[in-house]
This record gives sequence, structure tokens and C-alpha cells, in this order.
Amino acid sequence: MTRILFVDDDPVVLQTVSYSLKKEGYEVIAAENGQDALESFGPSKPDLVILDIMMPGIDGIEVCRLLRQTSRVPIIMLTARGEELDRILGLETGADDYLPKPFSFRELLAHIRALLRRVVMDHQPTKSGLISIGNITMDQSARVVTKNHRDIALSLREFDLLRFLMNESGRACSRQELMDNVWGNGWDGKAQTLEVHIRWLRIKVEDDPTNPKYIQTVRGYGYRFVSPEEL
Repeated sequence: MTRILFVDDDPVVLQTVSYSLKKEGYEVIAAENGQDALESFGPSKPDLVILDIMMPGIDGIEVCRLLRQTSRVPIIMLTARGEELDRILGLETGADDYLPKPFSFRELLAHIRALLRRVVMDHQPTKSGLISIGNITMDQSARVVTKNHRDIALSLREFDLLRFLMNESGRACSRQELMDNVWGNGWDGKAQTLEVHIRWLRIKVEDDPTNPKYIQTVRGYGYRFVSPEEL
């Protein structure tokens, strides 16, 4: 049974959504604040985390940041509607998806199922397992990326984006193409979503993120990953 850690300081939201998720066949661990979420995460080993940003004490951004230090579990952030800064901060700390409040349960369920489908697909064998370009190596089947033989911790979306770019190395990929292939139906249409992930990837894979060698911007079009021949 898929286990979901649901974190929200609103007791009504926490109770009603948890109840609805259980009716859909999920096992739910409910936490009403960030501290409870962090304490519950290790013992419960959830398959997915739904995390509200606005909480007293340890907020959702900090919880996400701390979880990402040790885990690649899929994370959906719940943000206040119209709060773009919250959404960007959530993505920058490693969230895989976000949903503005207020939301319908069916909308949340669609996001959960889409993200879990992505996880299942990622565990299926791939035709070509290893890609090495420069000092970056990706094992697609194991979902492991190393730089100079040291592991790089990537979120689900970061890995998917890097995998697409590396598989298409040397070719300019449009923003539309990247969003369609990495986010699919989960795309909100906002260019900032892609830009945040590109910026975060550069911080992790580039020696100098302000002067990227691997992930290059194609002005007015999109991005490209440098080809092995160019290096």
C-alpha cells in the first residue's frame, strides 16, 4: 500500500484530506506541524510527502530542505494561491510539484497519481543505462548522478530534466519541449518553473553556475547540454 505523509497545520484540512486519501486506498501518516513531520518521516518511510508551506515553527520550506538532505522522496508543496515566491522557494528547495490553495481533492489526487506514475516509470529498465559527458555520469536505471565520482542529490524533476538534456546532448531543446517531456500534464504553463530547475541543476553540476559549461542557454529558445565532442 502506498504510504503518504500529509503535513498541514489546519486541523480541518488535515482531517478531511487524510480521510479522503484513505478512502482512495492510501495509507496516511498525518502531521500537524514541521517538527512532527520530521520526526515521523524516518520511521514511517513514506512513498510521497504532501507538505504545506505556511506553518508555525518549522515551515514547509525548511522541512523540504531538511528532507532533501537525506531523501529523494517525491514532495508536493501546498502554496497560497498567487504566492509565486512560495512556489519558487519550494521548487528551489527540492519539491517535485506544487498545488495552490484552495484546491479540490480531485485536483490533489491527480497530482499524486501523476507523480507516483513518474516514480514507477523511473524504476523500469532503460535501453541505455549509463551516460557520461565530461565529469558528469548518469546511471539512468539506478537514478544516480555523479560528478567527479561523487553522488549528486537530485529531486525527481531535477533528475528527469537532466536526463532529458543529457540524452539530447548537443541539440537545442525548446522550453516547450522540455516542459512537455519532463512535466507533461503537470505543467502549469509558467516559465519560471523550468528556469528554477535549470538554475538549481547548474548549482549542482557546474563548477561555476554563473558561467555554465554543461547546461547552456539558447537565447530566446531554450537550453542545451554540451555534447561530448565539444568538451
